[in-house]
Amino acid sequence: MEGSKLYCRTPLIESLPLSKLAGREVYLKLENAQPTSSFKQRGLSFRALEIFKEGYRDVVIASGGNAGMAMAYCARKLGMGATIVVPEATTTATRVKLEQQGARLRIHGSNWSETNKTALQIAKETGAFYIHPFDHPTIWKGNATLVREIYQDVPSKPSLIVTCVGGGGLLCGLVEGLRDVGWDDVPIVAMETRGAESYNASIKAGKLVTLPKITSIATTLGACTVCPKSFEYASVHEIISEVTDDARAVSSCLKFADDHKILVEPSCGASLSAVYDGFVSDLFANGRPKGEGPVVVVVCGGNDVSLNLLEKWKSRFLNNV
Repeated sequence: MEGSKLYCRTPLIESLPLSKLAGREVYLKLENAQPTSSFKQRGLSFRALEIFKEGYRDVVIASGGNAGMAMAYCARKLGMGATIVVPEATTTATRVKLEQQGARLRIHGSNWSETNKTALQIAKETGAFYIHPFDHPTIWKGNATLVREIYQDVPSKPSLIVTCVGGGGLLCGLVEGLRDVGWDDVPIVAMETRGAESYNASIKAGKLVTLPKITSIATTLGACTVCPKSFEYASVHEIISEVTDDARAVSSCLKFADDHKILVEPSCGASLSAVYDGFVSDLFANGRPKGEGPVVVVVCGGNDVSLNLLEKWKSRFLNNV
């Protein structure tokens, strides 16, 4: 089975509402259209196929939800066993989806770091192959396929790529993908929510920073420490780190649902807020970046979201705004 059979090529569509806000063309890379509704499908499919070819038939992974869903899907397609360890904050809906994929579900910890310790212990006790959800070159290689698709579909070279940062696996893939297609000079806006801003804290400190805990509702951004390679890439590629808050992320999810009839989770709302709340237009107004091409926003995922959750988040963050 080819790695491409475990993920799909996703659409790149123009967004007129976001283009109006940004002051130039905005295109959306719809990773929510992956089989498990997240970009994680790319990197984890590459990694799953790699270890399958090495003879492994049982895996364990710690995940806030999206990586676990991708791994459970790949394991089912390859005929492998999979144990997915998720934190206590993982929604009931995501837990059900994981079990529907045939995965063994374990629930432990308040954040990914605590959950990961349990996954490592399970691997030690059972002999299952431990898969890190974002810190591995094969995963970055898989995520880089996203850029090659953008290269083939976008009408002209982008002036800016907008994404979000959790553990840094997507960011690494974007940097490597941009290098692969000769777009080394295309800057990346890396968005996080306050309470999950381990990348921004590291950039400001000039060294890797570990957050004491995750307090943002964007739990799929909930890595207390980003992978070292994503931090290293900030010294060789123009990465603009920005932090929004949960309210703006939720507001962006709601606006995006109105504008494009697509539900996304707050981690993706963080990326969208870069346009909805004017950060991108301010960058261009201040002469940064220099390119004249369109903006590409990575719509990273819409797995852990529902109309009911959006209503709850709206009530919590926006009713008094």
